[in-house]
Amino acid sequence: MEVQIPSRKLRKPSSPTPSHLRTWKLSPIDQLVPQVKAAFAFYYPAHGTNSKVENVERCQRLEKSLSETLTQFYPLAGTYIKDSHSVECNDQGAEYLEAKVDAQLTQLLSKRDEIIEEVIHFASGKFTSPLMTIQTTMFECGGLVIGVRISHTLVDGFTASKFISTWATASSEGINEAILPCFNFASLLPAKDLPTLKPSPPPKIHGAEKFVTMRFVFDGANISSLKAKAKANSKTSTPGPSLKHQVSRVEVVTALIWRALIGVSQGKHGRLRTSLAVHSANLRGKIVPALPDNCCGNLYKLAVARFVVDDSKMELPSLADLVGLVSGAIWTETLSQEDVFPTAIKSFNEVNEELGKEEVDVRMFTSWCKFPLNEVDFGWGKPCWVSRCATPLEMVSLQDTECGDGVEAWVSLKEHDMLQFQSDANLTTFTSCGPA
Repeated sequence: MEVQIPSRKLRKPSSPTPSHLRTWKLSPIDQLVPQVKAAFAFYYPAHGTNSKVENVERCQRLEKSLSETLTQFYPLAGTYIKDSHSVECNDQGAEYLEAKVDAQLTQLLSKRDEIIEEVIHFASGKFTSPLMTIQTTMFECGGLVIGVRISHTLVDGFTASKFISTWATASSEGINEAILPCFNFASLLPAKDLPTLKPSPPPKIHGAEKFVTMRFVFDGANISSLKAKAKANSKTSTPGPSLKHQVSRVEVVTALIWRALIGVSQGKHGRLRTSLAVHSANLRGKIVPALPDNCCGNLYKLAVARFVVDDSKMELPSLADLVGLVSGAIWTETLSQEDVFPTAIKSFNEVNEELGKEEVDVRMFTSWCKFPLNEVDFGWGKPCWVSRCATPLEMVSLQDTECGDGVEAWVSLKEHDMLQFQSDANLTTFTSCGPA
């Protein structure tokens, strides 16, 4: 597919950010998250009878409504200031690319696991500027793909989903352009001292190893089978919720993937090793009193499920045991506002300490399941697909399938590890897969 990018510009907020809102202090969690950019894309089929003309109108509407939305999410249009751990909300704008592809959208969707990265051409650029990039890509048939890449320093999955939903509403229905101050999580800093922030260790470099991302699709029927299998063989004594409760899609898919990753490590080292499954656990619904809805930033802790090696056993842990561990880790009690950062920092420090140990495998997971990404309607209907974009990090990203009852797992591993991972018998039984 030949992709042309005839237009690249900075799109500023439609109204200037007031001077008293120009400095956005990063919260302790914002300072701890990896300095990467989350990237995802929305796919819309041709709309109307004269689709090419309508696409021009759609792109004009998208551009205008993006500026209107940035007035509400003004930190995303600013400049990251590393030394002061802040963002200067100077309205420099979000990068906005318009692209054209000499192909049909159906061609892409029929080979979605092979050629998605050929369409989304985000410039690598610096991490610090711009903080957000948007790419609209028009196909010959009138199909449209909207790609979004946002700095993780300012958004987690919840904030990203909120921004996209607000932008879609602005495009389809209009928006109140009055500037409302975003609630800054940094204002939750307690009077008492916070735990010391421990930076994560530098990544271990293993030559020029190539990372591979593959998409594994668990449909609703297979997830039901996995849940039944886990419950029937439950022998766990893990603290927290037992498998008598309704096991979630995220818990059972995480456990199955984690078990396969434990197997990959066993094959590489010739023995079982202690392994951690680390999930990003959204804290917003756990805080009392509840926080305002107009927030920007990261608000989550790292939920750690730990499999400890029993030297008397050589076999892999059962699916049920791992489901119990994951379930117990994700479960979170309610928190007072002043306990949010101490709790989150403690969890980050725990994981960073484990990352520095040679004999421990740390597997990172994130879930965007139940975020309304499949409902994003800019005024011409819902997307026919929402995808993640490949990342050069070892990470497992979960999201809803189009119908909502399944899970798409986007797994990024080193190339030689992926070869063993994708051959796991349970994965091949319960999923369909391909390169992403």
